[in-house]
Amino acid sequence: MEMVMQWIILGFSAYMVILSGGSHTAFLGLLCCAALCFISVRTRYRREKRLEELILYLMKLQDNPELPEMTKYSEGQLGVLQSELYKLVVQNQEKSAGALKEKEYLAQMLSDISHQIKTPLTSITIMTDLLKNPNLDEEKRAEFIDKIDSQVNRITWLIRNLLTLSQMDANMLKLKKQDVPLRELLLKSCQPFEILAELKEVELSVEADGDIRLICDEHWTAEAVSNIVKNCIEHTQPGGKVWVFANQNNLATNIVIRDNGEGIAREHLPYIFDRFYKAGNQSGDSVGIGLAMSRQMILLQNGTVSVSSEEGVGTEFHIKMYSEVVI
Repeated sequence: MEMVMQWIILGFSAYMVILSGGSHTAFLGLLCCAALCFISVRTRYRREKRLEELILYLMKLQDNPELPEMTKYSEGQLGVLQSELYKLVVQNQEKSAGALKEKEYLAQMLSDISHQIKTPLTSITIMTDLLKNPNLDEEKRAEFIDKIDSQVNRITWLIRNLLTLSQMDANMLKLKKQDVPLRELLLKSCQPFEILAELKEVELSVEADGDIRLICDEHWTAEAVSNIVKNCIEHTQPGGKVWVFANQNNLATNIVIRDNGEGIAREHLPYIFDRFYKAGNQSGDSVGIGLAMSRQMILLQNGTVSVSSEEGVGTEFHIKMYSEVVI
């Protein structure tokens, strides 16, 4: 409407110039002014139209989870504005998708935790009821008490590891820098599983030079190694062997945990450090958080952990604790 009114005024002005016998120069000047006015009004109109389209585009985003198509402007400040708006929209959508994924992961994790705790609690409840029977013989009573103790230890281990993982996720776990004799650390890591290895008839050996020292958090590093040792023992058949040995060079301290057990299928190898992941050969008692915690704990101390395996031959975990930050 504004453009139309200006054209009417300009046309009337030109008509008055002609009637009053104005010169050609004055008329041409008036036409130039008219042309400039037309260009200015047209440019402003286009800008307003593009701004209106951008506003409508943003309004569509409120009701549309997908990114709607829009006309692209490549020139001028409007093109820059559109580009920045598009980047902002994409970033917000990525954050929203990430938040949704985290919410789904949390729901799945809580479901897995509930299932893992529910199973031993059910066993404890059943065996506790059986213990109430006054006619139960002493041998069975001792067996049920031993199983209840085992299930309680399993729940305790599960909760402790889950709390540790949550502390690491929230960056609340404070790690110490201690100068630790590596051989003593490895022996401490293996000590809780000596009885398990004996019962399974699996040989467990530790080989490390007594002079090797490692700067790390002794408690949590031992916990990380323990989880890997436990995994190896559980997947090694009677008569098998689990080796834990170490060496050191100027770059890193290397800890190798090897077994000659059943091995891990190639398709499972990329995922065994994922939380709650269970490979096909894992027992029903497996929770799937021990290796995840070990990996996270090693990463927090400037280290790496990798695994190689061959079915029917065995598995090898290789921990590297770097002396300096590797860029």
